[in-house]
Formats: sequence, C-alpha cells, structure tokens
Amino acid sequence: MRSLYMRRRRFDAFVRALCWGAAALGLTALGLILFTLFWNGLAGLTPQVFTQMTPPPGASEGGLLNAIVGSLIMTGLGVALGAPLGMLAGTYLAEYGRFEKLSSVVRFINDILLSAPSIIIGLFVYGAVVVPMGGFSGLAGALALAVLVIPVVVRTTEDMLRLVPNPLREAASALGLPRSLVIRRVAYRAARTGIVTGVLLATARVAGETAPLLFTSLSNQFWNVDLTQSMANLPVTINNFVQSPYEYWRQLAWTGALVITLAVLSLNIIARVLGAERTGK
Repeated sequence: MRSLYMRRRRFDAFVRALCWGAAALGLTALGLILFTLFWNGLAGLTPQVFTQMTPPPGASEGGLLNAIVGSLIMTGLGVALGAPLGMLAGTYLAEYGRFEKLSSVVRFINDILLSAPSIIIGLFVYGAVVVPMGGFSGLAGALALAVLVIPVVVRTTEDMLRLVPNPLREAASALGLPRSLVIRRVAYRAARTGIVTGVLLATARVAGETAPLLFTSLSNQFWNVDLTQSMANLPVTINNFVQSPYEYWRQLAWTGALVITLAVLSLNIIARVLGAERTGK
C-alpha cells in the first residue's frame, strides 16, 4: 500500500514538474518577444510617429499618422457593425431560442467562425465586396473586421446572459413586465459588465489583424478617410515596412508593432479589470 502511495507521489511530482516547465517555457518565450519588441520599438517612439504621414522610400523622417487613423476608423466601424449584431444573436440564443434546433445550428456556425483563419474571412469579403465595388476600400476592411467581431460577441453575450439567475427574470415577469423589458431592464443590466468585456476582447482581437485587410483595404502612403477608397492601416503598413530595404521604414515597423501591442494590452487589462469587478475578485 505504501509503495502504491509513493508511486503516486512520484508521478504527481513528475506531472507538476512538466506543468511548471511548460509554464516557464511559455513565459520565457513571451518575455523574449516583449523584450525584443520594446527594445526595438522604443528607439523610434517619438512624437512625429503620431503627427506625420508615412514617409516615401528612402526618407529619414515621417510617422504613422495616416496608418493609425485608418486603423482606428476601420476598427471602430467594424466593432460598431459587428458588436450589435453579435449581441442580438447572443440574446436570441440565451433568451428566446435556448432549446430550439435552430439555436444549435447557429452555435455550430458561430464556433466555426470563431476558429476560422482570418485570411478566409478576408477572401470572402474580397469576393463579396471588393470585386463588385471594383477596388479595395476602407469599407471592405471594416466589414471584414466586423465579421471577426460577431462570433466573439455572440459567444460572450450568450454566456453572460445564461449566468443571470432565472429568479430575477421570474420576479420581473411577475410584476407584469413583457419579455423584451425583462431582457433590457434586468438581464442586460445584470450581464452588462461581461458583455462589455466581450466587446473589448473582440476589439483587441481585430485591432492587429493583417490578413483580412490585405484582401480588402490594402493600404496606401497618403492621408485618406474616404471609406470607398483604399485606406492606410497599421497592420498592413507594418507588414510592408518590415520587408523593405530602408532602415527607417523597418524602425517604423517596430514602433508600429509596439503601438499595436500596447493598445491590445490596454484593452485586455481593462477587460480583466471589468471581469474581476463582475465576479467580485
């Protein structure tokens, strides 16, 4: 009996060592990536990055203003289009069609979209929007990002609404409130923090997407806020600059990558804080 106990203890210690080793390996890799990014990116982080346009080939001055503004426009529009649709679909799954067959189909399709490579979404929007419009555009880029936002918000909204205790709904219904008001006044308020967290996480996911924008918005070197034309954006600009033979362009690529990383990190921290407030931890 004691030998069995000791064998289990040794196996437990072995598994623990594997877990700690895997965690240490992952944290080390992440630390090296962040160190390299900050080391190279901070060297070019100057005010002109946020105040000047992307430089022409061979120039030694310039910034990323047009790319940053283009990314903000397309990301904001993509979230504005995708988040309400995701919330409505998630509300249907959690409140109206929880046990219907259609809901199972919607959940299955949503799971596929969650795991689908973003380049597939870009190709779809390219065929559905770019080709009929006759060219790349900021609108097509925003639509591609919206498609990526929807499944994340659907899953989060459904999960958060299903965590709302049914007695709250029953008490509101007993007071004579119709189903729509019960959802808006009770369920949404109880799940508000979780839903906002899901929207922030979806925003963080699409903020640095490059593949869908390559097929939809592409990019340019000029200032443009016309959604019907090709629009500069930070991910594609970084992709183009990092492959260039110009040292200043490569430095701007590192700085742009740092800007995106800090933005995504900030969104994730805010989402974590909101999630901790919701759970009371």
